[in-house]
Formats: sequence, structure tokens, C-alpha cells
Amino acid sequence: MPVVMTPDNRSQATLLLGFALLVALILGSAWLAGQQTQSFALVRHTLEVEGRLSTVLSDFQDAEGGQRSYLLTGQPDYLEPYDAAVSRVDEDIKALGAATADNPRQQVLMGRLRKLGAARLARLSRTLARYRNGDHKGTVTLRELGPGQALTIQIRDVIRAMKAEEARLLQTRERATVRQAGLAQAGLAVNGIVILGLILMTFRQGQTRLRLANSSAAALGAANAALNAELETREAAEAQVRQMQKMESIGQLTGGIAHDFNNMLTIVIGSLDIAKRRLGTDRARALVYIDNALDGANRAATLTARLLAFSRQHPLVPRSLDANKLVGGMSEMLRQTIGEHLRLETVLAGGLWRAFVDPSQLENAVLNLVINARDAMPDGGRLTVETSNAHLDDAYAVANEGAVAGQYVLISITDTGTGMSADVIERVFDPFFTTKGVGKGTGLGLSQVYGFVKQSGGHVKVYSEPGLGTTVKLYLPRHFGAEADPDVAEPLLEAGTGHAKEGEVILVVEDDEKIRFLSIEALRDFGYTVVQAGDASQALAVLAVQARIDLLFTDIVMPGMNGRQLADKARESRPDLKVLYATGFTKNAVVHNGVLDADVALISKPFTIDDLVIKVRLVLDGGGINRGQ
Repeated sequence: MPVVMTPDNRSQATLLLGFALLVALILGSAWLAGQQTQSFALVRHTLEVEGRLSTVLSDFQDAEGGQRSYLLTGQPDYLEPYDAAVSRVDEDIKALGAATADNPRQQVLMGRLRKLGAARLARLSRTLARYRNGDHKGTVTLRELGPGQALTIQIRDVIRAMKAEEARLLQTRERATVRQAGLAQAGLAVNGIVILGLILMTFRQGQTRLRLANSSAAALGAANAALNAELETREAAEAQVRQMQKMESIGQLTGGIAHDFNNMLTIVIGSLDIAKRRLGTDRARALVYIDNALDGANRAATLTARLLAFSRQHPLVPRSLDANKLVGGMSEMLRQTIGEHLRLETVLAGGLWRAFVDPSQLENAVLNLVINARDAMPDGGRLTVETSNAHLDDAYAVANEGAVAGQYVLISITDTGTGMSADVIERVFDPFFTTKGVGKGTGLGLSQVYGFVKQSGGHVKVYSEPGLGTTVKLYLPRHFGAEADPDVAEPLLEAGTGHAKEGEVILVVEDDEKIRFLSIEALRDFGYTVVQAGDASQALAVLAVQARIDLLFTDIVMPGMNGRQLADKARESRPDLKVLYATGFTKNAVVHNGVLDADVALISKPFTIDDLVIKVRLVLDGGGINRGQ
């Protein structure tokens, strides 16, 4: 099929041809410039050779003049020009030979010059020797000086011939330089003409294109307006989709919470209702239902704690931790958890760095992952818990959203179970998402692990393939602080202990009357003297009149002054006052960036009576607080 040339195509072809000609001219000019450079170098070389010829001739003349003056006067001072000339003539002749090595004709003359020069120097030396031996008259006779002068004349003739050769070369090279300069000037003129022509052609083509652009501007404007309208429509649709996805996620989350809480509340309410009916007739049976209600309430508390961990709102108490010691201490419990049909292996790295995490939350995370791994291996298999040092570089941080480059302590949990597909891995950390059957999982275990590790400043990575098993890697922040015996734990108290000592007095501050009543009754049952206040202002009034108060037990979130502000105000007059905070949720009073403030004792709601009295006893005895690191 023949190619049809449009005016636009012809203009482009002409421009390309003009640019090709310009490139050829530029290359030719560059070649001429190189030739000129070579010609200039040759001219400088010729001038250099002429200078060296004059230097050699001057050497012989100085030697001859100095010798003759010495012979006529007998003064040794006249030998200085002679000695200087003789000492440098060999080097000057060598330099001249090297400079003329590229010219065969000059090399022939150089051979004659070397022989004549050697003969002349030898004769000068013999004449001096005769003079020094006493033959003063014989050495200055015409018979003695004549042959030396003849040698000098021959040397001058050779040098004159070499200079004539160099003059001939200089004339030839100057003509070449002039010719090349003329060609270069002509090339520059042609270049200028071609460039001017290209500019004119480009200008004309630009005008043509401008006319075409102006003619299509209206059409483009209309198309742009239509595109903007379509874009606005698409953005509105995408916003609706995002809102629907957000509502779907919220619906899944609230649906899961409502489902689990309703189940637990059914247990609590139903069990308490039956227990109330049986208290008068069957006390033992009523106690069973009360225990059942407590179990349901504890499950609800656990669900709340997991939701807080997922949302990174659970107050953490991080400290320097030996992950090897933690994993080693959990080994027996983990073996009992997974059962006899699974094999547990622990691989603990030597020289492991210390991590900076909350030990109890890390234990819960490892236990959750081990339970998930166990459920993924119903027919048996191998579970490996491994520790190591790890460094995440910038490339890894870029490739994995949320990861931060740096040094970490790594705990890996690997199973040989059923594995997960890529779409399941994408949702594995979503709350209430689970691949287990109905009643076999809440879908909060991995979301709790994810929230805890992220809140601790770490990173979680899951590797899995269907049928090959799963590896979950917990990258925990490395601890860079002091190593001063950080693994010393608080003393443990058993349930039922924690009684009062020596008439200890506790001020309970709680704005919820029923919670305040329960706390007071629990503490009084263990022998404490309890005074109470419904808010911070009442508490300050009590502090003003009560002589002895050993512990301030206060809620954090209260109307007006919060618990932290109350404690700070109370310590202005009682600097040694011990304080225990209670909260169901707090963000900024005693918890900052998800970490409990140093030198703070906290008990989270809901708590049992044993939890309360044990924590109170620890704080009164000087423990139970976050020491910080």
C-alpha cells in the first residue's frame, strides 16, 4: 500500500533532512578543528626543533670561545663557559635527536652532527691537555687551531641544513593551517545558513500547528468539560462505595460485638435470674449459676480487652524483656495447650537483644498464635517457636506498609497446618474475621495480636500457603536502655490474700455510686478502713479533715477534675500519698501514646474483688506501679 505524504509529513521530513545536514556539517567542523589542532602542534614542534638547533650550536660556540680565551690568557675563569657547555652538550644533542626522530632526513643529518660534535669536543680536550702540560705556544698556533675551526664550520653547516629542513616543513605546515582555517570558516558560514533555514522552517511549521490548535481548542474545551463532569460523577460514586465499605466494616464490627456481648449477657442475666430464684430453696445450685454468671462476665471483660488491644487503646506497661526467657518459661504451658498430637519445638537464638514490650500482653499474643496454629493442625504436625535478632531495611519498609526500618527482636511461630490463601491473609487481622467453624473462634485473637504489636511500635508479617502451613513473625522493638536487672518481677499474691495492716485507711473516689459501693464493701471485707467521695471536690474536702489516709483509690474519668488532676492536687499537701487509679478507658490522663506513665499504678475495669485487694496490697507495700525503663 503506497504511503500518502501529507503537508505535515513533508514538513517533518524536510526538518529531519535539515537536521541531518546540520549534524553532518557540525561533525565536519569538528574534524577540521581537530586537523587545525594537529597543524598548530606541528608548527610548535618545528619551532621547538629550531630552538634546540640554536641551543646545540650555542653549546659548541661557548665551548670553543671559552677554550680559546683560556689558551690566550691562561686565566682559569675563562674555562667556566667551556665546562658548562661541555656538560650540557650531550643532553642537548639527545633532546634534538628525540625532537627530530619523526623525520628521516633530519636523522641522517643528526648522525653527521653527532660525529662532528664528538670530534670537536675531543680536539678541544686534547688541546687543553697539551696546554696544561706546558706547551703554551704550540697550542695557539694556526696549525693547531685550524682543524678545530674546520670542524666548527662543518657543525654550523649541518645545523644550517637542519634549520633549512625545518623552515621548509614550517612553510608547508603554515599553508595547511591557513587552508584548514578557511575551510572551517566556510563550514561555520554554511552551518549558520542551515540553522537559519531550520529556524524559519520550524517557525512556519509552528504557525501551522498553532492554527490547527486554535481550530480544535473549542472541541477540546467541550471534551474537557465532559471529562470533568464524568470525573465528578466517578468521585461521587467512589465516595459512596467507600462509605458503604466503611459502614460494612462498622456493621461487621458492631454485629460481632453485639453477637458476643448478647451471648455473654444472656449467660450473666439468665444465670443470676435462676440463682435468685434458687437462693431460698437450693443454695448450692444457686452458687453454680452465680459462678456461671461470673464466667460470662469475665468473657465479656476479655472481649473488651481484645477490642481495646485491636484499637491500640489498651494501656501497656512495656519494659526491657528477655524474649528467650519468656518463651522458655511458656514452653510447658504451650505443650499442654497444643496437646500430645502436636510436636512443639523452640529455637532460641544466642546473643538475643532485649525487647521493649509489655510482658503480659506478649504472653497473650504468643498464646493466641499458638492456639491458632494448633487449630490449623487437626491431624497433627509440628509447631516451632523461634527467636532471633532482625534488621528491617528501608527497602522492606517501603514494600510493607506500616513497617519502620530499624533493629527488632523477632519471635516467629510456624505451623505445618492447612495454611491460608492470599485473600484470607489480607483479612486475617480484621476483627471478628475467622475461618473457623461456628462456635470455634471469635475472630479477635489475631486482631488483638496485631493491635498490641503495632501499639508497641513493632511490626507483624504473615507468610502462608494452602497446604504448606503458616508463619507469623512478630517484630518487637529492640531495647537500647540500661540492662539493670529488668527481669525482676513484682511479688505475687494469691487470691484471698491482701488483708489490711495496722488500721490502714483508703479513700475511694468514684462517681458511679454502685461501683463505689462494691469497691468499699470489698475493701472493708479485707479489714481496711474506707472513706469515700463521689467526685474530686468531695475527695479534697475529705483529705482536708481526715488525718490518716494511706491510699487514694480513684477513678480517672470523672466530671470536672479527673483522677490524675485530683492525685496531683492531693500530693501538694501529702507528697507521700500512694495512689491507685481505676479506669475502663483512658487516653490522656495516665496513658500517653498507648503506654502507661511511669510511677503510676493502674487497675483496669472490670476487676474482681481478688484483683482489687491484691493490687491495693501491692501498692501499699511499695509495688504494683509502672517503674518505666
